[in-house]
Amino acid sequence: MAIHQETDFTVEIRSADILEASTVRRIAEICDRVEDARTGDVLLVQVRGDDGGDTGHPRSRDLDIHLVNKWERALRRLERLPVATVAVATGECAGPAAEVLLTTDYRVAAPDLVLRLPSSGGAPWPGMALFRLATQIGVHRARRSALFGAATTAEKALALGLVDEITDDPEEAVGVAVKNFQGARAGDISVRRRLLMDAMSSTFEDALGSHLAACDRALRPAGQL
Repeated sequence: MAIHQETDFTVEIRSADILEASTVRRIAEICDRVEDARTGDVLLVQVRGDDGGDTGHPRSRDLDIHLVNKWERALRRLERLPVATVAVATGECAGPAAEVLLTTDYRVAAPDLVLRLPSSGGAPWPGMALFRLATQIGVHRARRSALFGAATTAEKALALGLVDEITDDPEEAVGVAVKNFQGARAGDISVRRRLLMDAMSSTFEDALGSHLAACDRALRPAGQL
């Protein structure tokens, strides 16, 4: 299901996409566009399942640890963009699509969503998707998916907080989200996102300086940043 919205930036990734240089480049190029632009508040990320597609990271001649490192770095850039990232997920979301979904800010799911972590040789892929899953829902709740590759339905994903809403009309939901997130870039969404991420591993004392710096930035008049 393609979503046709007037968004500032758009990228699509499918479950059947394999981890190769072109997949890394697709994410890197949209990050370049967003970072180089001075305006625009929302990146629409369409993650789509493909029936019968490969749901993992196949062992191809091009796949080595250097390519995996580039992929993880591209996902980290996506996770730190200065705009709001809104995902719409449909079908069996697995492989690279599942990894991308876990980096986004707001997630709209179709009722047919089934979320599966990437796999390799039938076992869950030990990439940073495991880290994101654990930090987002907790180690206990992530255990079945991380250790045994258990699938997560749309309803379960909503209950866990892995998606924000389920709807029969993803396009309408995305339209509402796009309107709600206008001003995200000027409002320093990337700063607040980083503070949330750091809260998982920082003490209050260590985090205080970063939060005070963010508050100081917010208190300054426009144009004096």
